[in-house]
Amino acid sequence: MKRPPAKGFRRALRLLGGALLAFALGAGLIFARVQHDGAPIYTNVSSVPAMPVAVVFGAAREVVQDRVQTGVDLYKAGKVRKLLLTGDNYRPGYNETDAMRRMAVAAGVPARDIVCDDAGLRTYDSLYRARDIFGVRRAILVTQRYHLPRALYLARHLGLEVVGMDAARHTYVGQPWFDVREVLAVEAAWLDVKTHRRPKFLSKRAPIFQEGA
Repeated sequence: MKRPPAKGFRRALRLLGGALLAFALGAGLIFARVQHDGAPIYTNVSSVPAMPVAVVFGAAREVVQDRVQTGVDLYKAGKVRKLLLTGDNYRPGYNETDAMRRMAVAAGVPARDIVCDDAGLRTYDSLYRARDIFGVRRAILVTQRYHLPRALYLARHLGLEVVGMDAARHTYVGQPWFDVREVLAVEAAWLDVKTHRRPKFLSKRAPIFQEGA
């Protein structure tokens, strides 16, 4: 005897609902774990421990200005010796790192102490390349509070010793969208770690410091 179509449809809906609930619970646990592990985060330049390098992540102009200025403040306070500016330069007419470099130089950082990585297409790529291309082992990660737990999580799973510096200086117009996007980005970061994904672009090693320095 055939099952009535209505019963089959309800059963399919229950299975789908169960699958969606399991996915949501799993995603929530991953997000909570990343948030919990995302420490320490500093808000005061004078409190952050000194590290050789500040890794400053690229972003939209309003956001990135605060990130670069925070990196400059760390440099001027003697907390770092170099700035590694990492962002996207693989779309025509879009060059994050060049704009960031010009901001840092205009704010008083010597060009010799600025290194640009224009293949930092994603946070994971930026940190992977910081380690394997630029020889970074210890760093201050400079970005806004909403982004720092993910960046710290990724860096530590890549074997880096890191702390976070919150670059937020005011409330951003797009903050609700940043928060929503971050939830999805955390799930992608977890998957990158579990699958040991390689960045889209790798190149010849170019250490920021000489070996042993």
